[in-house]
Amino acid sequence: MTSIGFSLIGGRTWVGGLNYQVNLIKSILEYEHVRIQPVLFMGLDVSSDILTRFSGIHGLIMVQSEVFNQDNKLPRLLKALVWGIDQSTADIFAQHQIDVVFESADFYGWRFPFKVIAWIPDLQHRRLRHLFGFLAYWKREIGFRVQIAGGRHIMLSSEDARSDFLKFYSLALEKIHVVKFAVPVELVNQRPKDVIDEYGLPEHFFYMPNQFWRHKNHECVVQALNILRRDGKEVVIAVSGNQNDHRDKTYFPKIKAMVEAYGLEPYFRTLGVIPYQHVQALMQASAAIINPSRFEGWSTTVEEAKSLGVGMILSDLNVHKEQAGDDAIYFDANNPDQLAELLLNYKQLSLEEKFQSSASALSQSNLRVATFAKVFSDMVVKIQSGKL
Repeated sequence: MTSIGFSLIGGRTWVGGLNYQVNLIKSILEYEHVRIQPVLFMGLDVSSDILTRFSGIHGLIMVQSEVFNQDNKLPRLLKALVWGIDQSTADIFAQHQIDVVFESADFYGWRFPFKVIAWIPDLQHRRLRHLFGFLAYWKREIGFRVQIAGGRHIMLSSEDARSDFLKFYSLALEKIHVVKFAVPVELVNQRPKDVIDEYGLPEHFFYMPNQFWRHKNHECVVQALNILRRDGKEVVIAVSGNQNDHRDKTYFPKIKAMVEAYGLEPYFRTLGVIPYQHVQALMQASAAIINPSRFEGWSTTVEEAKSLGVGMILSDLNVHKEQAGDDAIYFDANNPDQLAELLLNYKQLSLEEKFQSSASALSQSNLRVATFAKVFSDMVVKIQSGKL
């Protein structure tokens, strides 16, 4: 059996990264536990809610150490850059007999004595350069370059990302791996109707479960709603997610100001950060989910919608088309008039039809998750054995 070491990805500032890691580990342990043993390393300072999410995963080995405390992250990185090795991390991985290390938003040094897979979620800083300040851009760029120079195997989440990577960087093809993630979703016990009532939503609404980051393009949705309201049409969109963009603290206040200026408070409903079970329930109850994003690596929102059999209205990104195919309706992210027309004419399924669609989608979801776990595990085993 191959043991793979993870450190904590994401958290409250990047819920998508945290969800990705939870789903990846669950998938491995459900479908590939005979071949792969995940070991998760985290600091003593990890919050109780994050600890609870992982402690409920059967078969996961968890190791808490002050080595992985948040305050130690920068000193460890500096040692890795100056001396070529993050020795304290190497020691604890060796102590727990780790075979392969999964590196994300981190760097353990070019002399690190383990085989390392570096996950690069996307190359947004290259495609949307204007959204990154000088330091933010070069922090990501230098991080990716040192991982490449450090001989890492690079794991990407889409063929679209592979195409970008080959355009911007030089690396042997055998060191680049595409592993398209899938999301294991279970039908929630809580009735979607109860969740709708809890948030005061109407029976017919659309749902946008995206964090308030600039590239997520909430302004297109607000503008589309304003176009509809001017024409006397009322459409409600529920929006949940973190309202703090660490790159642009003004983004959510700007969106809120737009909503208020247009008088759209009854139609653009901001729910904040809500329980994951409520996200699923609102997806199931909605007419469709909306993702107007200007950039994605591989959208968790789209994966969840696919797994629940929920309709999708997506910006016409290549990666969205790669991910959703013919199961979605696409629009130009710069064209709120087009989005307004789609929202107005979208045909909503009945609740009974929605549940039938969810049951059918769930079986397909299980196949995708099993494939995700297998492709990932094949990569890990081949890297560990030296075949890659």
